[in-house]
Amino acid sequence: MHPVRVRPTYLLALFIPAAVVLEIVGAAPPLIFGAAALGVIPTAALMGKATEELAARAGSGIGGLLNVTFGNAPELIIAFFALLAGLQEVVKASIVGSIIGNILLVLGASMLVGGWKRESQTFSRTAANAQSGMLLLAGGALVMPAVFQLLHGGGLPAIDAEIVNFSPELERLSLGVSILLIFSYVAGLVFSLRTHRAIFNPYEGEEEEETSWSVKRSVGMLAVAGALVGVMSEILVGSISETAEQIGLSEFFIGVFVVAIVGNAAEHWVAVLVAAKDKMDLAVNIAIGSSAQIALFVAPLLVLLSFAFGEQPMALVFNGYEVAALILAIVIAGFVTQDGESNWFEGLQLLVLYA
Repeated sequence: MHPVRVRPTYLLALFIPAAVVLEIVGAAPPLIFGAAALGVIPTAALMGKATEELAARAGSGIGGLLNVTFGNAPELIIAFFALLAGLQEVVKASIVGSIIGNILLVLGASMLVGGWKRESQTFSRTAANAQSGMLLLAGGALVMPAVFQLLHGGGLPAIDAEIVNFSPELERLSLGVSILLIFSYVAGLVFSLRTHRAIFNPYEGEEEEETSWSVKRSVGMLAVAGALVGVMSEILVGSISETAEQIGLSEFFIGVFVVAIVGNAAEHWVAVLVAAKDKMDLAVNIAIGSSAQIALFVAPLLVLLSFAFGEQPMALVFNGYEVAALILAIVIAGFVTQDGESNWFEGLQLLVLYA
C-alpha cells in the first residue's frame, strides 16, 4: 500500500470554505478577496494534475491544447464574472496581464528550471514560430481598435478609468475583430491538431508515461475544479472594488498581476514541471500557446459575451501601458523562440523583465 502524498498546493483548499464563510459573515473585503484568490489556486492545481494525466496519454500537441484550455478556464470564469459586475477595465487588464505573464513569467520560469542543470534545451522551432506568428496576428488585431480610438476618438483611456462610453463604430469594430480572431483560432486548431500534428506532437510514438488517474477520473476532477472556480470567482470579483479602495491599489494593478497570476496558476505549475522533465516542447506549447489562446479566443469571446450579458459592450481598447506591454511581450515571444533552443540564462532574463 502506497503512502498518500498531499501536494502543498492542495493545502490551500482550506481557503475555499474560508472564503465562503467570510463572505457570509460580511468580513473585511481584503480578507474575502485574499481567501478567494488563494482558493482559486488549488482548483487550478487540480486542473493541472488532471490535465497532466490526460496529456501523458495524448502526447505533446493535444496535451498542450488540454493544458492551455483548462489552464485558461479559471481566468475565463473570473473575467466573465467581472464582466457581469461591470469591471471592464479589470477584464482588459487581466487579458494583458495573462499574455505577458505567460511569456515572461511562465516561459521564463520554465527555461530557468529546465535549463538549470543542462547546457541547453531544444524544442520545435517550426511549432514555436507558428504559435508566435499567431500571437503576432492576434496582437496586431487587438491593438487596432486602440489605434482607431487614438486617431479618431478622444484618446486612450486612463489606467483608473471606469467603463468608457466608446462610439458605436468602435464597438462594431471590436465585434468584427473578435469574430475574425475566433475564426483564426479555429484555423490554428486545425493546423496544430490535424494537418501539421507531427510538428506539435514530437513525443507521439514514444513510450507512454505511467499514469495514476483514469480518463474518467481526470475529467471528473476537471468538472469539480471548474465548479469550485466559479464559486470562488463570484466571491473574488464581488470584493475587488472595495479591496482596491481599502488597500490603496488600483483595479488595473489587481487585474494585471493578481487576477492574471491566480487565473493562470495551472500553466505556471504544469509548464515548469514538464520543463524540469526536459520536455521543453510541451512547456513552450503551454506558455506561448496559452498567450495565443488568450489573444485569439478568450479576449474576443469576452467581447461577444459582453454584447450578450454585460452592462454595455466591451470595446477592445486598451490603455497606453497595456498596448506597450502587449507589443513588447509579443516581440519577446518571437525573439526567444526563433532558434529552437533555450537555457537558464534566457529564463532568468525573462523573469527579471517581468519583475
